[in-house]
Amino acid sequence: MPEFSPTIRVASLMLKEPSKEIIYAIEDKWEDTNLPDREAIASIFDKSTNRAMTIIINLTSEKIVKITKHPEGTQPAVSYSEHPEVEQTVANDPEFKSLLKELYGVNDTSLVMVDDWSAGYYGAEEEKNKRLVRPLCFLRNDPTDNAYSRPIEGLRPVVDLNLMKVIRIEKFGKWDLPPNSTNYAFEKLANFRSDIKPLHILQPEGSSFTRQGHQISWQKWNFVIGFNVREGLTIHHVQYQDKNRKRSILFRGSLDEMVVPYGDPTPTQRRKNAFDVGEYGMGTIANSLRKGYDCLGPAEYLDFNFCDSYGNLVTIQNAISVYEEDSGILWKHTDRRFPDSPELRRSRRLVVFSMSTAGNYEYGFFWYFYQDGTIQFEVKLTGILSAGAAHKGENPKWGTMMSPLVYAPNHQHIFNVRLDFDIEGMNNTVQQSDIVADPLDEEENPFENAFHVSVKDLKTEKEAIANLCLETGRSWKIVNKAKKNYMGQPVGYKFYPGENAIPFASPNSWWRKRAGFVNHHIWVTPYNEDEKYAAGDFPNQSQGGDGLIKWTEQNRSIENKDVVFWYTFGHTHIPRLEDYPIMPTASIGFTLKPNGFFDANPSLDVPPPPVPNKDGKLNTEI
Repeated sequence: MPEFSPTIRVASLMLKEPSKEIIYAIEDKWEDTNLPDREAIASIFDKSTNRAMTIIINLTSEKIVKITKHPEGTQPAVSYSEHPEVEQTVANDPEFKSLLKELYGVNDTSLVMVDDWSAGYYGAEEEKNKRLVRPLCFLRNDPTDNAYSRPIEGLRPVVDLNLMKVIRIEKFGKWDLPPNSTNYAFEKLANFRSDIKPLHILQPEGSSFTRQGHQISWQKWNFVIGFNVREGLTIHHVQYQDKNRKRSILFRGSLDEMVVPYGDPTPTQRRKNAFDVGEYGMGTIANSLRKGYDCLGPAEYLDFNFCDSYGNLVTIQNAISVYEEDSGILWKHTDRRFPDSPELRRSRRLVVFSMSTAGNYEYGFFWYFYQDGTIQFEVKLTGILSAGAAHKGENPKWGTMMSPLVYAPNHQHIFNVRLDFDIEGMNNTVQQSDIVADPLDEEENPFENAFHVSVKDLKTEKEAIANLCLETGRSWKIVNKAKKNYMGQPVGYKFYPGENAIPFASPNSWWRKRAGFVNHHIWVTPYNEDEKYAAGDFPNQSQGGDGLIKWTEQNRSIENKDVVFWYTFGHTHIPRLEDYPIMPTASIGFTLKPNGFFDANPSLDVPPPPVPNKDGKLNTEI
């Protein structure tokens, strides 16, 4: 074991997931087989040398397997412990205190709120390879005030995390503090609605799913829930029980990276962007979910354990919630000849949910599993706008005025998910489907109404790179050509994109150099256990060119291979008055639907709901 100096910090510590070969070799035989050694991956940072290391540790033998020393200046994520340390450092800085008093007459820095935004890299030689944050500061009226409504616009402290010291304060002038508090907390509001009746969600016989540790079985679904400091919630080894056998669909699914670029070029706002997964770690900022509050009705909860940068245990209780909910009509038909005998099934879905708070924003992550074999992933965005201050009479071009002297800049939330498909086995092919109108032909298309689906097998990484296309209803299908359905077609799942966007910043902008994955909606790569994150392993203050944009230059074969499907999707937020002082939820995501995977509708065996009798009572015997 190497000697660690007092300057060593633990950036992250995660279990190293067993290989697919091991998982499949001991599938359903966990108790009858000698289990593989458990391994962990530690990301270590030495402040004295400004160097990161990755260490693979065999937890069974208690030995180090491998140490990788990364180039000087490689920066792991801002750690769990550094957030409060930065806030104290800024609040206690003599120059910052002096400027607060000089500009705003403020003596009490306990009312200052400091959010340690990543500094990024913007080409300045003096910032190259340094571990920096560039906090945003706000001033409360009182200790329970909504500080985000009162930004201290003119001051931007820059903190060196290795020294844990303010190395400079960027001064942009004086903006008056906005006068309104615009609070949203219950105890600060009045005149609540009084016409809301209680809504009870009851399952007197208990939930329909079973849980053994992190393994979930629900109706015909089987999968494993994971959680780590970087990605937060992950889903593993997803299978569907069909005709007395478990059929594999998705080996691993995760939100592997995201970036939030702001579209305001003014000096105080233009460096605002955040890679919340790679720069902070979605797991370390996860919420502790409250029963009956974040999730209604019966639910099961799982805790998340990790260590802070000093190696101390941190536990987030109830970091993950699992529950069932009604989701409307699964299918229905009424034969007009038998109007009193409609056939209807209600849809029920299983929900796996976590939520993380990244400074002012909240992100809810939902994996949904449906009875007809559908899988859905949804991100719910809420929280508080990252606002700026405006001078009196100003109407900023790149944002929306929300309150006197307060405006919210335009921005985007751009996510990337990594989907490691195993459709009935590891060797799969991705197909791109485009709907095209047939040309006018007096024999084949005399009414000019014909259209068909053009399907293309994607053979190489570069051929697979693509964007959405509304004009052709573009979608993608992942198939296993070695396995056929009863019509003789390859079994597969279809990927349906949801709401999306394109980045509006120039490809030459510094944040886009670091986030090359945003250049396209779709990427496909052959599986490589070292290729986990779309912007690379260390996006924090990187100079760009890593991750998907680098890997796909190899133009490797992806046909009939163990493939990974990467999807980039974005939400462009032009703020509304109704988003202030706290935002109603916006949702964005995608859907996976069986497409030739089953021989027929797999939900035919879902029983009908109770039918009311003539007296209005439910007939529970049907």
